Amino acid sequence: MVYAFTIQPGIYHAFEDEAEQIEQCREWGLLSGKATKTKAFFYKGNGLNVPCTIVGYTDKMTAVIEFDNKQQHCIHPSYLKEMQAANYGQRQWSAGEAAPEAGASEGSDPAGNAEPAVENAANGAAETPADAAGQTQPAADPAPAPRMESVSGQTEPAEPDKPASAAAAADAPKPKAKKEKAPKLQLPEGKVKMTATVQEFTTVPNHFSDNDDEVIIYENVAIAEPETEIGTAWSSHSATLKKLELEVGDTITFEAKIVAKKLTRYPVPYKINNPAKIQKGQD
Repeated sequence: MVYAFTIQPGIYHAFEDEAEQIEQCREWGLLSGKATKTKAFFYKGNGLNVPCTIVGYTDKMTAVIEFDNKQQHCIHPSYLKEMQAANYGQRQWSAGEAAPEAGASEGSDPAGNAEPAVENAANGAAETPADAAGQTQPAADPAPAPRMESVSGQTEPAEPDKPASAAAAADAPKPKAKKEKAPKLQLPEGKVKMTATVQEFTTVPNHFSDNDDEVIIYENVAIAEPETEIGTAWSSHSATLKKLELEVGDTITFEAKIVAKKLTRYPVPYKINNPAKIQKGQD
């Protein structure tokens, strides 16, 4: 069976293993913070109730699921989370309230970081819960043109502005030259050997969970081969990292994949995913 409603992801990040899938599902609130294995998920939209698998994501707020027929579909994680409720789709909608449909935009931002309407580079917006309001206010009437009243009491049209003199134009501030943007850093696609120094331990809000996410911010991040300076990056403070009892100033070597993914509320542009073979101190 082919599903006509699907929003194909185009280019997306596929999970490398179950550990990465579990970590991302924890961030989305689809699994509990203590979960050590995944579970079965169901898609209940468009009159269906079928099993699906979370295979990756296009960005922080767009999950990619796959059905049994291998078709893939972009969906907002919070919408998928609602579908897991046993009574989903059984409630009665009040008069004038629209039921959720694919393609509508949600009115809240679970990440606290980006706009709620999730962009997909290849196919437009991912499937999200419907916006119940959906109405816009009419534009205000334009203000009437100003009029001037003469001494005699009769109304006369306002005198048009006189053109600026050449001297005034010469004194006008000149627009500043645009600064050239630094070339975008080319990140490797697979896992690479890296070094990093612990700069800070902190937390960021997770609106899918009752608890904030624990993260580590690193400085002096660098890739060994090819030798590349990254600067600052972050990672989840996972159970594996907690066993090392890291402190601020510790330098570690490890193997991991690094991706362009900004940390909520912090100017840190890159994320380190699933560091492995971790050792304190440089080789």
